[in-house]
Amino acid sequence: MSASSPTTPGWRSHALLLLLALMYADNFVGRQIMAVMIEPIKREFAASDTAMGLISGLAFAGVYALLGLPAGRIADRVSRVRLLAVSGLMWCVATALCGLATGFGLLVLARMAVAVAEAPATPASLSIIADLYPPQRRSFAISCFTAAPTFAAILALSVGAWLVGSWGWRNAFIIVALPVLPVAALLAFAVREPRRGVWDGGHAPDAAGAAGMRATLRQLWDCRPYRYLVLASAVTTLGANAYGMWNPTFLVRSHGLPLQHAGLLAGLVGGTSAGIGMLFSGWLTDRLTHRSPRWHLRIPLIGHGIAVVSLAAYLLWPRATLLQAGSVAVPTAMLWCGLNGFFSVWWVAPSYSYITHLVAPGQRAVALACLTILTTLLGVGVGPLLIGAISDGLQPVFAGESLRHALLFVCLTTCVAMLAIRRVKGLVGVSPQGALAAAGTAT
Repeated sequence: MSASSPTTPGWRSHALLLLLALMYADNFVGRQIMAVMIEPIKREFAASDTAMGLISGLAFAGVYALLGLPAGRIADRVSRVRLLAVSGLMWCVATALCGLATGFGLLVLARMAVAVAEAPATPASLSIIADLYPPQRRSFAISCFTAAPTFAAILALSVGAWLVGSWGWRNAFIIVALPVLPVAALLAFAVREPRRGVWDGGHAPDAAGAAGMRATLRQLWDCRPYRYLVLASAVTTLGANAYGMWNPTFLVRSHGLPLQHAGLLAGLVGGTSAGIGMLFSGWLTDRLTHRSPRWHLRIPLIGHGIAVVSLAAYLLWPRATLLQAGSVAVPTAMLWCGLNGFFSVWWVAPSYSYITHLVAPGQRAVALACLTILTTLLGVGVGPLLIGAISDGLQPVFAGESLRHALLFVCLTTCVAMLAIRRVKGLVGVSPQGALAAAGTAT
């Protein structure tokens, strides 16, 4: 299997995109399934809540962030499909080792090994996608890839809970690890490396990637549009992950739902609407950027604007039942939750696509790795902890409604992201090869 002709992406390009999305989805299932394993792991190892917070968040995010840049650099210099094949095999082994851990310390080490294996996956995959599809079709392709974790989260919380309940958390880890094996085998033996920069004038990656890591990072930092896009993405992810982590608890505390029903509604309504919104925004971006490249920036701004209003309405909406679906009482506020989910992800595909236009082909993996590092650290490591701290601080004033008001902080992070995106200007229409030089003069 190889990337198709530069004239038009064919089924080989679509098949490779599917493989990348499947690997990304399974990686995310392995990450999110920890949410339904916390209690059984805590009981077996007599661990504290703090220890469980470490293993489910910081132990993974810290290692992932530490290795993100070296992994991106490697992806810019070696065969990306072979790197992903090795990454997939290592991830499978590390995830299975989580289920075989005989002590809490070994489980922590195994989760850190999962982060090591997963570090090259996102930057290498996005770099490949940029070489599979031309700029006018790239946003939808990226949205197909980035939507995979959204639907995978629903799978992790629903099917994952059943696996843990029926087979135990150890077997669940092993079962989750297995689907990556055939994907890794196909990448290793049936996929050819797409030519770098094939849609960007066919420039060889060596010239762009010859600079050392320090010089590459300096060039990226000097590119102000890239800098502001990374800032916007990081603060958006900080708020979005915090909201996603605390949303079921919010439904329990402020709308009186049982935990099982709250998790089901948060996943189905918020997750499904976000997945559809991700795909739609990618398709819309490809359609509108034919008219003007500035739609790469306008679409995220429109999405953020509607998301802020709908999220504020969702968080402040009074307790009321919209309908009764069997034994599940659906609050009226879930209408706003679905609207927020649909529009809150409109930034993802156009922002990632725009970054592939800004940087040279031989620097894309490093550029995307920097973005992934910040979003992982802030989203996985800081966001949920920060909202929890704000809720604790507001408890003397708002008592049981403190979380409702703490989550309004997410509206603030979205507004900061909008300000950062508005600073990204002056480079629309510049070729990727000249973007870094021109971006240094942008204001």
